Order: sequence, then structure tokens, then C-alpha cells
Amino acid sequence: MILLIEQDSNRYKQIVRGKVRQNLRKYISNSQLIGRQGKDLVSIPIPEIELPRFRFGENNSGVGQGEGEIGNPIGRGQPVNGSGQAGDQPGEHLLEVELTMEELAEMLGEELALPRIEPKGKHNVESDITRFTGIRKVGPEGLRHFKRTYREALKRQMASGAYDPVQPSIIPIRDDKRYRSWKIYPRPVSNAVILYMMDVSGSMTDYKKKLVRLTTFWIDTWLRANYKQLTIRYIVHDAAAQEVDADTFYHLQEDGGTRISSAYTLAQQIIQRDYNPSDWNLYTFHFSDGENSGNEDDQRCLKMLQEQILPEVNLFCYGQVRSQADYLFRNVLVKGINDEKLSTAQINEEEDIYTAIKTFLGKGL
Repeated sequence: MILLIEQDSNRYKQIVRGKVRQNLRKYISNSQLIGRQGKDLVSIPIPEIELPRFRFGENNSGVGQGEGEIGNPIGRGQPVNGSGQAGDQPGEHLLEVELTMEELAEMLGEELALPRIEPKGKHNVESDITRFTGIRKVGPEGLRHFKRTYREALKRQMASGAYDPVQPSIIPIRDDKRYRSWKIYPRPVSNAVILYMMDVSGSMTDYKKKLVRLTTFWIDTWLRANYKQLTIRYIVHDAAAQEVDADTFYHLQEDGGTRISSAYTLAQQIIQRDYNPSDWNLYTFHFSDGENSGNEDDQRCLKMLQEQILPEVNLFCYGQVRSQADYLFRNVLVKGINDEKLSTAQINEEEDIYTAIKTFLGKGL
């Protein structure tokens, strides 16, 4: 009975995961999902799952009961305009299921066909290492400490007078056996840094920031599946750039012009000061509506990217949210730089986030 229950439970979990994967594109573009995020779990609403079963009904005439005429209705539908008497039948319900962030990242990777990232460097992020640190009386036979076991058996026989120095025979009993004990310690392996940059000039509306927030949430989810810890730094800019905390990054509203090079200059300073590219995995993401101050600053940005930033980072991604202008900064990047570390995407609506994440992280650099 227990085995059958476990099989049913596993089958149910597979069905739930299938439902989530089937609607993953919709969940990615749903900002309410972030609000359902707990410390380690994400609560996702899915349609109620009903197991198939037979139902007995009346033998009314219809398809399958005799010959029909052309134009005869197959069945009678229910009114859907909300008029009429109150119904007595149950409606569709939503079921809240909880998934860990690891499960969600795994689904994201499988659905978008994202490759596994190979970390570089050996600094700060921790993995586990096992060290044998002591002796105990219980343990697996493969870890039996023979010298300590022999010593305990010898001490016992000498204390009891059973030891014969002429014909010594040391036979350990169960109480004599000693085993090596171990502890698990963290060991530095690799570290990852995400550097988020966002245009907060007057043209960046709340809706545009919402697109940025959703995109960065899923980027974080995926990268945390590849690195146990992430260091995240935030830069905002209009005509000048400054480093801020996460809350300011998502809520600051300025009313000035746009000079993208100011953000790239600050990003380069942070990298040079705090992160050696040979030890750190650096991921940079810049979000803007692309309305830069002019061609002079565009060329300055291209030069900085080609000569300073791209050689040092794992990946540089530029996400351009909707704008009414004709010629935007993304056009400058696409035409001016041919580098596999550069990835750009247009994010006009929530539905574009799905494609943007695949474009950004599909390279797996």
C-alpha cells in the first residue's frame, strides 16, 4: 500500500511539473509570481488537476443513440453571458503548488534549452570537502581504524589477564572496534558577480522598470542554479551614474538626460577595483530604452566595450525596453560590435522576456 501511495505521489508530481512547464512562458511574464516567492519556495497557481473517471448518465437521445439528421444539435450548451438563474455546478479552481527555486531553475533551463555554465576561477563561492577528523566507536567497516582497534583489543586483554606474551593472539571483539569519523567543511571553488545597470532617466516609466524587474528575477534564478552564491551590484544612470542598493535600483525615478557611457565607466571601475577577471565570473546586464544623448557618446560606449569591458566579462547583455524613437542604442551595438560575449534583446512587452532570457543565457558563457 505504501509503495502504491508513493507511486501515485510521484505521478502527481510529474503531472504538476508538466502543467508548470506547459505554462512556463505565461509564468515568466507574470509579475505576481515574484510576490509569491518565499525564502526558498515559489508558489505557482495552476488549474486544478482532476483524475479521469467514468460517470453514469441518463440514456437521452443524441449522438450514439439512433440516426440523426443534418443540422441536429449535438448537445445543449450552457449560457455564458452571465444572465439567467444562479448555477449550482462547480467552476474551475486554481491549485497553489510550491516549487523550490532549484526546481524552477531546472525547468527554465530545460524549457529554454539553456546550457550548463562552467564556472572559472577559485574564489569565494563554496562547495563541500570531507575531512577525517577523529575516532568513534561506530561506523562502516570500510572506515575501521585498524591500529586503534588493535590497541583497544590489546588493552582489554592485558587488563583482563588474557594476554599471552609467548603466544600472543589479539582478536578484537565488537567493543574494541574503532572507526574514523569525518566532518564536512566548505571549500572555496568559484565566484560569480552580476552587475546590473539601468537607465533611470525621465523616459524610463514604471512599466519599463517592471520589464526590467521580471527579467532580472529570472536571470537571478538561473544563475543561482549554477553558482551557490552570487554577488550582485546595482548601477543606475541618467546623465551621470551611481551605485545603489536593490530597492533604489527598482524604484528610483529621475528626470534627466541619458549618457550611457557614465554607467560603463563606473562598471569598469568596480571591476578593476574589486574583481579580478581571472578569479571571478562576471555577468553584466544593462537595461535602457536606448535613447542615448548622441552619436559621440555612442562611440565612446563602443570603444569602452571593445577595449575594456568585453575582454574581462563572461557575458555582456543589453536589454532594450520599448521606445518611440527610431534609431536607438541597440542598433549601435549590433552594427558596431561583433563579439560572442555581447548579447542584445528587445523587450517591448512581458511576453518578450521569455525570448530575451533565451537570447541572453543561451550562449552559456
